[in-house]
Amino acid sequence: MNKKLLAAGVLALTLAAQSAWADTKIGVVNPERILRESQAALEAQQKLEKEFASREKSLSISAKALKADVEKYQKSAQKMSKTERIATERKLADQERQLQRRERELREDLNRRRNEELQTILMLSNDIIRDIARKQKYDLIVQEAVYVGPNVDITDEVIKALGSGKK
Repeated sequence: MNKKLLAAGVLALTLAAQSAWADTKIGVVNPERILRESQAALEAQQKLEKEFASREKSLSISAKALKADVEKYQKSAQKMSKTERIATERKLADQERQLQRRERELREDLNRRRNEELQTILMLSNDIIRDIARKQKYDLIVQEAVYVGPNVDITDEVIKALGSGKK
C-alpha cells in the first residue's frame, strides 16, 4: 500500500513539474558571440588599437634597432678586442632585456585594458538581456549551453540592441 501511495505521489509531482516547465519561457545568450560580433566589441577593439599604436610602433623601432646592432656586432666581432666584445655583448644583452621588459609590460597593459573593455560590454549586455527578459516575459535566460535551438537563442537580438545603443 505504501509503495502505491509513494508511486502516486511521485507521478503527481512529475506531472506538476512537467506542467510548470511547459509554461516556462527560456532564452539563451552566447556571450562569446556578443564579444566577437557586436558593434560595441568592434569599437572597443579599434579603441584599444589606437590607444596602444604608439607603444607598439616604438617597440617595433627598438626591435629593428637592436637587430641592426646585433648584425653590426656580428660583422665586426672578429676585429674587436676581447674587452670590446664583452662590453658590446653586455650592452646588447641589456638592450634585449629592456626590449623584452617593454614588450611584457605592453602585453600586460593591453590585456588589462582589453579585460576592462570586455567587462564593460558584458555589463551593458547583461542590462540589455534583463530588459529583453522583462519586456518579452522570459522566465529564464541562460548564458552558454551545450546545445541551443534557434527558437531560444536571443544572441542576435542582444547584439542588435548593443549596436543601436539602446536597451
